[in-house]
Amino acid sequence: MSTAILNAYLRHAIERKDYLAVRQFLSEFQAVDLADLLQLESIENAHELLTYLPDEQRADAFGHLPASRQQQLATAMADDEVSQLLRHLDADEGADLLHLLPEQRHDRVLRSIARKERENLRRLAGHQESTAGAIMTCDYATVPADVTVGKALTIVRSTAPDVELIYQLYVVDAHHHLLGTLSLRELILSAPGACIRDLMTTDLITIPVMDDQERAAKLISRYDLMSLPVVDDDNRLVGIITYDDAMDVAEAEATEDIHKGATVSHLAVNFRDAHFFTLYRKRILWLLLLVFGNLFSGAGIAYFEDIIATYVVLVFFLPLLIDSGGNAGSQAATLVIRSIATGDTNLRDWGKLLKKELIVATGLGLTMAAAVSLIGAYRGGPDIALVVALSMICTVLAGSLVGLCLPFMLIRFGFDPATASTPLVTTIADAAGVVIYFWIATLVLHLPAP
Repeated sequence: MSTAILNAYLRHAIERKDYLAVRQFLSEFQAVDLADLLQLESIENAHELLTYLPDEQRADAFGHLPASRQQQLATAMADDEVSQLLRHLDADEGADLLHLLPEQRHDRVLRSIARKERENLRRLAGHQESTAGAIMTCDYATVPADVTVGKALTIVRSTAPDVELIYQLYVVDAHHHLLGTLSLRELILSAPGACIRDLMTTDLITIPVMDDQERAAKLISRYDLMSLPVVDDDNRLVGIITYDDAMDVAEAEATEDIHKGATVSHLAVNFRDAHFFTLYRKRILWLLLLVFGNLFSGAGIAYFEDIIATYVVLVFFLPLLIDSGGNAGSQAATLVIRSIATGDTNLRDWGKLLKKELIVATGLGLTMAAAVSLIGAYRGGPDIALVVALSMICTVLAGSLVGLCLPFMLIRFGFDPATASTPLVTTIADAAGVVIYFWIATLVLHLPAP
């Protein structure tokens, strides 16, 4: 059934005040699909639909909404509605919601929440953005190291309703230091009298609470973890990061890198909901900088204008050559930036990759030169064909080296390599291509230097 028909049915049921039908209709949705439906509605209608949902379903659907939409809905909600929502959201999602609310509302929405949950929310919300602590949850299962399997099962049964992930158990001492871990499967299959200390795995992958959230996502991906324990400086367990939160981080980081690759500043809201002035502001700075960068290409053309006047046919090949250099550079930059982002490449690999790129770029340039030289011979004769062929080799080589080296240079000076974007590489390669083209033309055609 189409979305339009579903919405029409829903609206008709609401207009008839058939709230039972509305609730039954909404109960058929998965949380993520319900979030998509709420995205299509106005804030007022989305708020109204949320009121028809049971507490658990409302929290699940709300948790799948983007942060900008959550903020809009939370603003439309009364304090008691937000409090009820916080009680049923996962701890990390609740902390994220607190970040979206003005500080003057924090005390009001937390007032009616149980003390332990309130303290957890405040502690989680107090962690710096983009750190492991900001995305961790306090809802995890722990067992003491010196109890038997039977006792541990009793503890797990009593705490299971309050934890987000039950499949991985963390073994701690009396001071909550992390000693080891074991899976729920291992616990169930072990003899009831066995000691947890003898069963636990002590070879742990952990992350400090202040480490970057991107590193947490990479660790979970690298070691195929269901969850990653977060520890403080004394190795006390303070939270865990689940694989679904790591996926959200990976998606957000990839989106940020893609935006940087197109010279768009970080966009806090999704593209659909962003105000037109926000989009303008996020894009204009780099576009202005690149405009002035392109002036170097214009200056190069102006410098060789006497040569152009003598051989007008050279103008025909100018866009073809400089675009080829820019395209080759963009390819090289994309490969390098993505390899750096996935951890396959680091600064020490620069020399090895440079040698490889020299060989690859030369091969690409020779192949493209062979193709374009035929057009050069047809348009201007053998001399022009030679100019175009040599220029193609050199511009492709120059563009590729710019695309390869620029990300490493940015890393060396402490900048994000994703800033070495396609437009930036293309602008540099274009300016270099103009100079290379007309310099080769001056030499091959025996023209006086400008």
